[in-house]
This record gives sequence, structure tokens and C-alpha cells, in this order.
Amino acid sequence: MPKSIYVGNLPWSATEDQVQELFASYGKVLSVKLVNDRETGRARGFGFVEMDDPEATAAIEALDNSAFGGRTLRVNEAKPRAPRSPRF
Repeated sequence: MPKSIYVGNLPWSATEDQVQELFASYGKVLSVKLVNDRETGRARGFGFVEMDDPEATAAIEALDNSAFGGRTLRVNEAKPRAPRSPRF
């Protein structure tokens, strides 16, 4: 069963390939999605990685609070997105 992993505090310069490479040492990475700002198109410094358990759990434990690109990563299991109220 795939598990979604939240990856925060990424350097602005991080690419999906670099993040995939970082997580690949813990198992097969199913997908990587870095989030960009809708208005500017610039990276927002976080993203999501999808991996199968138990590899996902091992990656979370190993990479949370680790250094990457000069920053300390925040890595944990992604929570389902809360429903947003409609904009008017």
C-alpha cells in the first residue's frame, strides 16, 4: 500500500530528481511532487514523495531532521488534505 510522505523545508533549488535520489536509497520511489506557488511559479520549499511501506517508514525515520542542501528537512507521513471552504 503506497504511503504519502510530506517533505518540508526543502531548499528552493531542489529538483524532483534530487529528492527522488535522496529517498531512493530507502526503497522504490513511486512519485515525487514538489509544490510551486501558483502566482509566481517558484518553489514553495515543500513537496510529497510516495513510497510503499515499510520503506516509507524507514525513509521518514532516517531523513527527518537530516541536512539536505544546507537546510534541515522536516519529513513525516502526509496527512489527508483538509477540505477547503469554497472561495467566492
